[in-house]
Amino acid sequence: MNSDFSPLAGKAGRESVRRHNLGLVLRAVRDEGEATRAGVAARVGLTRAAVSSLVEQLLAGGFLSESGKTFSGQAGRPGTVLKVARTGPAGIGVEVNIDYVSVCVVDLAGTDRVRLTEYVDNRGAPPAEVLARAARIAARALVSAGEQDLRPVQVRLALPGLVSAGTVRQAPNLGWRRVAAAGLFGKALAALLPDRPALPVSSENEANLAALAELWFGGLEGLRGFLYLTGEIGVGGAVVVGGELLRGAHGFAGEIGHVVVDADGPECRCGSRGCLEQYAGQSALLRAAGIDEDAGAAGVAELERRAADGDERALAALREAGTMLGRVLSGAVNLLDPDAVVLGGVYRGLMPWLGPAADRELASRVVSGLWSGEDGRLRASSLAGDAARGAAAGIVREVVADPVAYAEA
Repeated sequence: MNSDFSPLAGKAGRESVRRHNLGLVLRAVRDEGEATRAGVAARVGLTRAAVSSLVEQLLAGGFLSESGKTFSGQAGRPGTVLKVARTGPAGIGVEVNIDYVSVCVVDLAGTDRVRLTEYVDNRGAPPAEVLARAARIAARALVSAGEQDLRPVQVRLALPGLVSAGTVRQAPNLGWRRVAAAGLFGKALAALLPDRPALPVSSENEANLAALAELWFGGLEGLRGFLYLTGEIGVGGAVVVGGELLRGAHGFAGEIGHVVVDADGPECRCGSRGCLEQYAGQSALLRAAGIDEDAGAAGVAELERRAADGDERALAALREAGTMLGRVLSGAVNLLDPDAVVLGGVYRGLMPWLGPAADRELASRVVSGLWSGEDGRLRASSLAGDAARGAAAGIVREVVADPVAYAEA
């Protein structure tokens, strides 16, 4: 009989079951923060003997540590406290954005252990030069991680624009087209650290990674779905449904910054006209407020200061940007019906002045009538929601899911 289904995988063997259970136990300890063998056994549904054997292997591999005793108040011997190790495998995320490069090293517990950020205008610079600069910063972070006995196992690049299989197909604000970013970065990093084994390099859209960081560290894991926007020089977006990214047919879902607000509006670097980022991106905001649009982070800080001081031009710029955001977001909310909309990047600090206008538009345009503007569905991202951390944490989650794959030989 013909079938459209792929052949069934063979029956799981003893080693594959054990490999799965190692990840199960490691995840249980990570999620609890600290646990005993008995507590892990109760959580994952394995026998105490099985858990003890798995724990011993994870301890020997450097994935877990143990210290002290815990008393449950019940009969029996006290249990040894297990925690994920603060040394050993780690992830390193490298965000290459329009006006900065940020590098983050995260340990197995999801804790930031190294953070380096350099503000530099990457527009117009050759891609190889930008990626070599990012590699130099990453090399410094790797040295710092090594001094803390951390062993990053992979690098993940967070890149603006359309990213697929290590290549930036299009990043209008950087002026990149079909740039093999992962390969260029990996070659530059290997040249800087010739005495170290070359690390695998992967890549992902920066808004996707920022959204995942918000999901994992920003307290959103209880939501069924949310829409995430990051305001930088461009406007990036991502959609999370059921704890997973909604990627679309080609992996490019979420490009909300290039939704057209006005077909006769200003020309956008993407080649279209009147895109949202021409009204609500960082450059547009600063320009409308009478601040040098190339002032970067200092310009955003000045915009916040002026808004807090009641400067009318700054307030008007923020109201207009919020209105445009609300109009575009209302279409996305009508289409996707998310639990929340989260604004990150420069929008986080500008929410007190930009958010009310966006909320008013949403309340008037969401057809369900369920957007009140007072229920907190439009919210600022947490401080944890940045792309470099999301990139590093994604690697760590892969390590935790399959520790055998990352055990030292």
